[in-house]
Amino acid sequence: MRQVKIFSGSSHPLLVDAICERLGTQAAKCELTKFSNGETSVSIGTSIRDQDVFIVQSGSDKVNDSLMELLIMISACRGSSAKSITGYCYASKKKSHRGAIAAKMVANLLAVAGIRHVITVDLHAPPTQGFFGKPVDNLHAEPLIARWIRNHVAGWKEAVVVSKNPGGSKRVTSLADALQLCFGIITTDRRRTTMEGGSMMDMSGFLDRMGDGMYEANYSQRSEAQAEASIDPTADIEQPRELMQQSPQANGVANGHTPPSSIPHRQAIGPTSLLNLQRAGYESPSNTRIRIPRSAPPDEPGPEADAVDEYTDERASEVITGRLVQGHIVDDDHPSPVLSTMSGSVATLPGDLNGSGLLDDQDPMTSSFMSHLSTVPSHTALGGGNAAVVSDDEEESFKNPELEHTVTLVGNVRDRIVFIMDDLIDHCGSWIAAAETVVKRGGGKKVYCIATHGLFGYDSLEQMERCECIDFIVVTNTYPISPERIRASRKLVILDISNLLSEAIRRNHYGESISQLFQHYGD
Repeated sequence: MRQVKIFSGSSHPLLVDAICERLGTQAAKCELTKFSNGETSVSIGTSIRDQDVFIVQSGSDKVNDSLMELLIMISACRGSSAKSITGYCYASKKKSHRGAIAAKMVANLLAVAGIRHVITVDLHAPPTQGFFGKPVDNLHAEPLIARWIRNHVAGWKEAVVVSKNPGGSKRVTSLADALQLCFGIITTDRRRTTMEGGSMMDMSGFLDRMGDGMYEANYSQRSEAQAEASIDPTADIEQPRELMQQSPQANGVANGHTPPSSIPHRQAIGPTSLLNLQRAGYESPSNTRIRIPRSAPPDEPGPEADAVDEYTDERASEVITGRLVQGHIVDDDHPSPVLSTMSGSVATLPGDLNGSGLLDDQDPMTSSFMSHLSTVPSHTALGGGNAAVVSDDEEESFKNPELEHTVTLVGNVRDRIVFIMDDLIDHCGSWIAAAETVVKRGGGKKVYCIATHGLFGYDSLEQMERCECIDFIVVTNTYPISPERIRASRKLVILDISNLLSEAIRRNHYGESISQLFQHYGD
């Protein structure tokens, strides 16, 4: 193509060579060096006056150096009177509510450097496009992946596309619609621990387990007494056994507690109070009831029976649960690390004669249950949160030996091929957990882990290679992978993305629409 120059950064030269080969051209000369102090130096080796310049710089192991190199290359091209500058780059994400939004800062840096157009592939967070003040073309690798599945996976029409977390459900449903397949979803529920090592569920789970507490019994007795007073004496009723033994006021005073005037339905009490009640021989009131039988109902089925029959649906059998300990599926009789931590924490409560007494000098306010509510991540409030943050939290919690997860698989994968889909593979914990769930609990036949970007941080690729539940790992070449790791892996399949990028470059140069690059074509 005339009036076009394509420059390659140091992050992924093989991808640039493949793009130039498809366009019938060669990469423009550019000298990239570093000074003795590590400063990046860029020197453009050809004339680019009034030409369309495309700079290809993907992510790499040295992402900060690659970003700075891209900025300096853009500035050098602008100083050389380039007509337009288009860059292919990789954006990052925000970690937490107090973390810096790196993608917004990168977008501002690119605009200040002089970029006129940005091309990306499968942004980790699609709304990141709004950070740029310049046009952004966020291409998708989904048509390429769908075409590979149709051509290389035998029996793909009976497969199921599964999301390993709720954050990737939109991406999974899009691929499932393109292939006209069923889809499923995997969710994990983490059991939390306190900062002192004691076990603590999330707030709703903890309060649900306070049913044996004194306040729960008092409130239950009082509410049932009120309900009893409003019922017709001639009708059949259910009477709690406690009301025939003692009054709710006597129950509260006998144990040294004055009942509050207004008591919420479930109010948590301190662990020390519970322990003292156990030592004093206190027994929680039983919630068993004495039922007074009614007259025999008629033989005709009522509306309740119809509701029961209507609820028995085969789809209920498609919900499967399992236990995850340190990121791996375990049997139901496997010892729980949460219960082990709970037993250890009860033995060392402040003032416990049987404990070690190591916590006697601790401030009670810092060890109370309510003081640890702030440890729950705020991004999960009201069910919201970033998918990237949720995925990162899962990876970190999988490494904690004191946490147990309850994993839920929604969807029928038995004796079927399973495509676990996401945008990138960085850490491998959630991928291995999802693969073991669909195989060991769901009965899946074969598992394909599919993503656009194969970052493979640390030894993620090697761990996924050793996992018996993973059969294939499919990624594109948007991110450079060392030849040594490629040769050592038997499961890794790399799809070439150069055709998509070269066509995007050609259409941008001639002013053509790129909408056809998002469409699926049958083979």
